[in-house]
Amino acid sequence: VQLQAYGGGLVQAGGSLRLSCAASGGTLGDYSVAWFRQAPGKEREFVADRRWNGATMYTDSVKGRFTISRDNAKNMVFLQMSSLKPEDTAVYYCALGKGKASTRTDQSAYYYWGQGTQVTVSS
Repeated sequence: VQLQAYGGGLVQAGGSLRLSCAASGGTLGDYSVAWFRQAPGKEREFVADRRWNGATMYTDSVKGRFTISRDNAKNMVFLQMSSLKPEDTAVYYCALGKGKASTRTDQSAYYYWGQGTQVTVSS
């Protein structure tokens, strides 16, 4: 499965962005989908996921501001980001996996990764 993430850019604090991730070469509905991010000088971290059964999970810092969604028919994953903060600045990666719910925040649970899209939030 190949993933192509896009939609990043430069936005002012308080603004919004919608990230998209297009999947090809596989059936999106067979996987849980997730977004991770990596800020400069930091390790890549879990942001949100949406499992095959519709259950979602968000890291505390984005709860109430970010929404993950998927369109299995179009093989697309989205991350709607609102009320953006400078600390949201990072490269955002989409990922697919079939791991257990208990490992959903672990990078090792995901088989396929997109190339990343840069999000920069200015203060």
